[in-house]
Amino acid sequence: MTERPQDVIFVGNKPPMSYVLAIITAFSSGTAKETTLKARGQAITTAVDVAEITRNRFIKDLKVTKIAIGTAEMPPREGETRSRMVSTIEITLTKE
Repeated sequence: MTERPQDVIFVGNKPPMSYVLAIITAFSSGTAKETTLKARGQAITTAVDVAEITRNRFIKDLKVTKIAIGTAEMPPREGETRSRMVSTIEITLTKE
């Protein structure tokens, strides 16, 4: 397995607080200085909410250091012929 320089949290369909807890756990372990939230499609709004909830309510010295947006090509769904494009976001949070 390759070594990851920072923690990556993939945001999906769970409630936002479970991702907030994952961020708090990553930073309270003491080793992580930064963590990245990755989301695509409908989960982007959840990822933004998670970053803001964590910053405003739980870890006050957390800063958003990088936001990367992009598009990923997804294979076609069953019954579809063309692949589809899905928006992606990466939010990097760093504890000062």
